[in-house]
Amino acid sequence: MAQAPDLRAVGSRIELLLAELRSAGDPATAAKAEELVRLLMQFYGGGLARVVELADQAQLARLADDELVASLLVLHDLHPRSTEERIRQALDRVRPYLGSHAGGVDLLGVDQAGMVHLRLEGTCHGCPSSTVTVKLAIERAIEEAAPEVAGVQVEGVVAERDGLLQIRPFPRQAPGPCPVPVPTEAAP
Repeated sequence: MAQAPDLRAVGSRIELLLAELRSAGDPATAAKAEELVRLLMQFYGGGLARVVELADQAQLARLADDELVASLLVLHDLHPRSTEERIRQALDRVRPYLGSHAGGVDLLGVDQAGMVHLRLEGTCHGCPSSTVTVKLAIERAIEEAAPEVAGVQVEGVVAERDGLLQIRPFPRQAPGPCPVPVPTEAAP
């Protein structure tokens, strides 16, 4: 079986080519290129819609489990699972990783603007490393499962410090009495 193309890279290349045509100074050529892309999207989207129509539920579920096909189904708004279902599945895939940090994540919902709202749970909640956990594990999983979302907002993430905390060695002192006052019990 042939290697599946990286759809993000293909999409980025299409956008780059269209931008180059727009900036080339010939609006008619740029408009024709944009129309060509739109027509190809309609053509292949129509064919994919027909495949979805002809597939039974088991076949459709199997198709939706394929990363490349799932991306196309999402692109053409044909995916059999809702955005929220796909986000829940993505979170289920990263929960073992979060568990290794003694934390978890709870999906609060997806708003009208397409923003995913999450809350960190457990000891991961509020810890400085939760920022890294969210950025690397949760957001990536959600982006892959539901690329149509506008972003991810997480409750319980502590902002990273601007710089390093400098720790200096304790100054050495000559042996002798303890420089720190030691409380003594008062005599009766």
